[in-house]
Amino acid sequence: MALGPSGGYVASSSLQDLGDASLPIFNVERVQLQFSISSDFVAAQVANNVLVLALSTGRVLRIDLDSPADIDDIDLPKKSSEIGLIRRMFLDPSASHLIITTTFGENYYLHTQSKQPKALSRLKGVTIESIGWNPSLPTASTREILVGASDGNIYETYIEQSNEFYRREEKYLKSVYKISDGAVTGIWVDILDSRPDVRRILIASPNRLLHFAGRIGRHGQEGSGSIFTKLFETEAPTVQEGTDNASSAPSALAISPDIPSSNSKEEGLADGTFAWLTGPGIMYGGLQSSADLSNLGIRTFNNIKAFDRLKIPASENASGRKRPIKDPIQGIALTQWHILAFVEGRIIAINRLDERIVYDQLVLDPSQKAIGLFADQKKNTFWLFTKQEIFEIVVNDEERDVWKIMLKDQKYDAALHYACGATQKDAVATASGDFLAGKGQFLEAAAVYGKSSKPFEQVALLFIDEGEQDALRKYLLTKLATFKKNFIMQRVMIASWLTEIFMTKFNNLDDTITTKAELVAQTNTAETKDELASVRQEFQDFITRYKGDLDSKTTYEIISSHGREQELLSYATAINDYNFILSYWVQRERWSEALDVLKKQTDPSIFYKYSSVLMIHVPTELVDILMRHRDLNPRNLIPALLNYTKDNAGPLSQNQAARYLVFCINQLHSTDAAIHNTLISIYASHPAPSEAALLSYLSAQSAHRPPSYDADFALRLCIQHSRVQSCVHIYSLMGQYASAVSLALKHNEIDLASLIADRPADANPALRKKLWLAVAKKVISQQGTGSIKTAIDFLKRCDLLRIEDLIPFFPDFVVIDDFKDEICAALESYSRHIDSLKTEMDESAATAESIKDDIKRLDRRYVIVEPGEGCRVCGLPLLSRQFFVFPSCQHGFHSDCLGRKVVEGSGLTTRGRIRELQASIGRGGGGARREREVRELDALVGKECALCSDFAIRLIEEPFISDTDNKDEWAV
Repeated sequence: MALGPSGGYVASSSLQDLGDASLPIFNVERVQLQFSISSDFVAAQVANNVLVLALSTGRVLRIDLDSPADIDDIDLPKKSSEIGLIRRMFLDPSASHLIITTTFGENYYLHTQSKQPKALSRLKGVTIESIGWNPSLPTASTREILVGASDGNIYETYIEQSNEFYRREEKYLKSVYKISDGAVTGIWVDILDSRPDVRRILIASPNRLLHFAGRIGRHGQEGSGSIFTKLFETEAPTVQEGTDNASSAPSALAISPDIPSSNSKEEGLADGTFAWLTGPGIMYGGLQSSADLSNLGIRTFNNIKAFDRLKIPASENASGRKRPIKDPIQGIALTQWHILAFVEGRIIAINRLDERIVYDQLVLDPSQKAIGLFADQKKNTFWLFTKQEIFEIVVNDEERDVWKIMLKDQKYDAALHYACGATQKDAVATASGDFLAGKGQFLEAAAVYGKSSKPFEQVALLFIDEGEQDALRKYLLTKLATFKKNFIMQRVMIASWLTEIFMTKFNNLDDTITTKAELVAQTNTAETKDELASVRQEFQDFITRYKGDLDSKTTYEIISSHGREQELLSYATAINDYNFILSYWVQRERWSEALDVLKKQTDPSIFYKYSSVLMIHVPTELVDILMRHRDLNPRNLIPALLNYTKDNAGPLSQNQAARYLVFCINQLHSTDAAIHNTLISIYASHPAPSEAALLSYLSAQSAHRPPSYDADFALRLCIQHSRVQSCVHIYSLMGQYASAVSLALKHNEIDLASLIADRPADANPALRKKLWLAVAKKVISQQGTGSIKTAIDFLKRCDLLRIEDLIPFFPDFVVIDDFKDEICAALESYSRHIDSLKTEMDESAATAESIKDDIKRLDRRYVIVEPGEGCRVCGLPLLSRQFFVFPSCQHGFHSDCLGRKVVEGSGLTTRGRIRELQASIGRGGGGARREREVRELDALVGKECALCSDFAIRLIEEPFISDTDNKDEWAV
């Protein structure tokens, strides 16, 4: 491939072979009907996969090609001798409406759901040559359609099927226009720009092609009047004149089929194509679309092209010689990209883009005559009918060569759209890149080269030699996107090269801005700054997308070598290298930036790594961040907290380490001893004399047994830092009350010692008294001889101390008058206590005598059992066997009867024990064991009366009548 002198694209010989397929684009196939027809065809139509054939006998065959076995055989209402032979048929694109015209000027209408053609009385005598169908089809009616006649008149009518005898099929018929140069050979109507009140109309005659575009009229009810009259009256046509056409030469208007849904709208397909057949040849062009209707016809006809009949090779006669006379083209049809022409029994396919004949096939013998060449607008199928045969022109991959034609015309976007496969697309891309580079459009060429297979080194050197660094950057970016993931080395090298190019570009832009600002006064640097922002965003997108292809060490070195701080951080952020970012800001003591980065982190290791340095410089902000991350392990932060505390002499209330530890304990409910011990260490070692914070913490921990901190460790710390109250509190929690009181008294904390002395309470009165004696000794020794009474009053707080306990602590020279009242009170108390003890002894002796009397009376207690008295359970005489009698209620029971009663009403344990004893006694034996078992059984059975004791109360829920009782006895 190369560039020609004019700068255009010149294809090499190998380009012609690209995209060639084994199958031809067009192929004519004879259609075999599944039934035999004895008559000749006189007319035919095909639309929407429905084939309609008219026979010379006046019959009409309607065949659905989707189910060809189902054939509608339709007869005209009258014989051919009365109405003439069928001359032509017109079928709308949806195959819903069929109009039949005969040689005698009779016209009939047939709906797709009917088999009875209806005569069109208003159109009687009109020789129909063409019909412009309504673009809003399909509907139940034809809606407004245009009918072209052989005399040049154009009629508007509205046909609707009716089953009423007296009602005509046409709602109205009106002549709306007339051409002066012969028959109306073709009419096309469509809607412009999806505006329902705007129409475009093409009208063809043998010598002229007319283009109308304008608004149509509207009536209150559809079908109540003409809508095209307004358009023809108000709009002047744009006329395309043809050369003088012989009257016998065919004339026709063809429109390209509907665009397949798989094709996007590209050049030549957006609004369809028309072709006008005249004697000298074919004129064709695109159907333009525009909101401005005033010059739409002019723009449409300005782009019209003409294909001369003389370009079609002459046919050969039977001897192989060229025929000297060329017959005119007899029929045309349009495919998506080609014109099909029927001439001299041949099917010719002409490419509309370059007018090249791509297919020339002889189909008919000279003796055969064709009825016509037809196209199915909906299904994109093409048909040739003769009097006895049907041929289908099969289209295969019609657009296969479109890309080559577009490429030759330098329409590269269109060529790329229609190129299929990598080879074709690469050829288009390479040619397009060469063309753009030749015109100096290097940026555009870079984007195209990046998608081509042109050697990498050639393209890169081209841009380097031209000094087009921006184009080189764009090329490398595009090329990088085309490499697959397994091309690791190539991707890494290109990505690293791009990084270097980006850094150079940044430096150049910065230099430009700086130079203009210093040397050129009042120079506007806005554009350069905008470009810098754009390139920076491009670099950001690059590292975000291709960060996996960049070697981090190499990339850091490249960016650092150019001193690009912002880009360095952007790259680190893109690869989530937050260690690098934090280290960067920390080294420069940019604490706010470091905290901003730390806020976004979720990896705990980063917090542990940088907490020490940040805790010293921004403790409050750091603790705020730490408190938001509840997933951190506070134990790993202890070194940073202690390091901060070591150099912090501020108030304890502002100590951020203590604040964080308190948060961990109170909010995170941490029970880690290391956390608690660290907090105690901070509280105890703080230089402030107050122990309020430490005591508050220790008091809160008193509720936990055991406490979360190490008591021995806390005690050592408190002793080391002279935290007396805290030591006493810890001793107390450890149960070492004596040590606690001793320590408190050692430091003259009398009140504190008194509180600790009361801690044993009633659990250990001896210890409590011992503790209070120690307090008393301290108090008395401090008060001196002059205040013995005050000391005694203080010691009254403990009810265990007596005056005799305190006397040993008084000084030898103390005067008894100082505590005479207390001694007298003590003696009186002892006297009262002695009297109380005497009274209790007398009462105890009286009680003992009463108990002895009761025991004696019990030995003489008896119960009289009458000879006829029966057991309260079975009713048999009580004296018949061993029995129990309860003196208090006089109820008697046989031993076995009472045992059964007790077993029924007792609990599971008692019941099991009674049965166990009964079984053991029943097995026999003697000795002390048997006597013991008998006594235990008697105690269990004879414990209480079964009728009047608590045992009977427990049976209150039992029914009066059991299952074994005779219910008839209770009948009233």
